[in-house]
Amino acid sequence: MTGALLEVIALDVRDAVAAEQGGADRLEVVADMAADGLTPAAETVADIAKECSLPQMVMLRPGPGFTVTDEQLERLRASARALADAGAAGFVFGFLDEEGAVDLAATEAMIHAVAPLPWTFHRAVDHAADVQAAWRAVRLLPNLATVLTAGSPEGVAGGLGVLRARAGAGDAGLILAGGGLAPEHVPPLLDYGVRAFHVGSAVRPSWHDPVDTTLVRHWRALADQT
Repeated sequence: MTGALLEVIALDVRDAVAAEQGGADRLEVVADMAADGLTPAAETVADIAKECSLPQMVMLRPGPGFTVTDEQLERLRASARALADAGAAGFVFGFLDEEGAVDLAATEAMIHAVAPLPWTFHRAVDHAADVQAAWRAVRLLPNLATVLTAGSPEGVAGGLGVLRARAGAGDAGLILAGGGLAPEHVPPLLDYGVRAFHVGSAVRPSWHDPVDTTLVRHWRALADQT
């Protein structure tokens, strides 16, 4: 890996290959960005693995929102097994309960289901009723690789203060900054000690278009200004 970790959202093989050619370090593989990213098909992961050497962090999310039922959780466990067999290097998940607290029972069930693979707690943390309590609940969970966070439900532009505070509290190494991430946010985040960046819409003209290798290279250069 180069100066910082650059993760790119991939919907298919074409996205994955373009991300790799542009210098990305890792993929977040999802389906249905109209719902902000849901669990992809195992076939998608297998097809990407044939054409791209980047590690795939695969979304485990059954629908919009951040709550999960027991039935959905059981289906996610089955999906995790199939996705791991297809080539997933790790997973992306995280759940809140009806009160907006981290649903530790559901999250720990999925940690157990995907073990020993690493996982990312996704942006549910930004939507928690008490963000500081959510971070306290998440940060010491086993096999946690990163926390995908903008610092705010509205995106990084509104969350820089929170990200600075989290970094100052010792969590810089866990932060995967993403969600409305713009080039002008990278220098202050680097100053805070953040060394992992997540981009999706920023590396394509629209969600109807594939990843643009040139845009990935631009973000690669931005992230490497360490």
